Amino acid sequence: MGLRTTISERQRRLGYELKHLREKAGLSAGEAAERLGMGRAQLSQIENGKTTILTERLLELCRLCGCKDDTYIEALVTMSEATGKGWWSAYRKPMEQGPLNMAELEAGAVALRMHQSLLIPGLLQTADYTQTLFRSPELGFENIEDTLKFRMERQRVLTRENPPAVHAVIHESALRMRFGGAQVLRDQLLHLIEMARLPNVTIQIYPFTSQAHAALTGNFVHAIPGVPELGTVVLEYPSGFQYLSDRDSLAQYAALFDSLTKYALSPVDVSLAPEAHSVKDSLALIQHVLYTL
Repeated sequence: MGLRTTISERQRRLGYELKHLREKAGLSAGEAAERLGMGRAQLSQIENGKTTILTERLLELCRLCGCKDDTYIEALVTMSEATGKGWWSAYRKPMEQGPLNMAELEAGAVALRMHQSLLIPGLLQTADYTQTLFRSPELGFENIEDTLKFRMERQRVLTRENPPAVHAVIHESALRMRFGGAQVLRDQLLHLIEMARLPNVTIQIYPFTSQAHAALTGNFVHAIPGVPELGTVVLEYPSGFQYLSDRDSLAQYAALFDSLTKYALSPVDVSLAPEAHSVKDSLALIQHVLYTL
């Protein structure tokens, strides 16, 4: 089988996990390859996500490394046997690999935890708000129509059968940045309140008056699958995406998000009667900004 020319985040992550298992067991690449009956170069290609690994050989590697966590092993097998095909497959030509990786991570997540400081998170954006961002000359998007359709398609994960639990902490700055003007922002904020009605969506606003944590953390998404150890933290930059999957980073960002939720306002809850709302909850702040538009 030839080497992959494009490596998805799932494929890269599988290779990373197999290498982690091997190193944790104290085996060199040469030793493990010899005991598995393969060449060292082939094992290296597997660990770098450049080629696939047969299920039986993957199980043999887990046994060799002394891994006895059946749930974890089953998750590795699922990652290995996955085709990577989904609704996003139709966008392989017009889209770059980064957004495709995000769609696949979201599709496999049981929970998504996100923080944004200047923008409304993509899964919660209106089409007009998204289009305004994509038309910004600074971002340099060329295929705006396909990019917009892709973003809107991604949002279906929120209302699918067995959707992930989505928890977003949004800095107050994002509520006030007038991308597209007052009406676009007004519609976006009203949409944010509507999204909070979904039983699987939690939205908190981080106010200017709170601790400075949010200003220091940057934007991130923590995609958590059924086996949390296989989660991924995604950092997005103008130049592309960075994926963090080592145990220390996952623990760091889990603690960081917990801190953000602690200092953010209480979640938007539209089920409460108006008089039950605190003057300092997330809904009240969104409504205050709406009043100023």
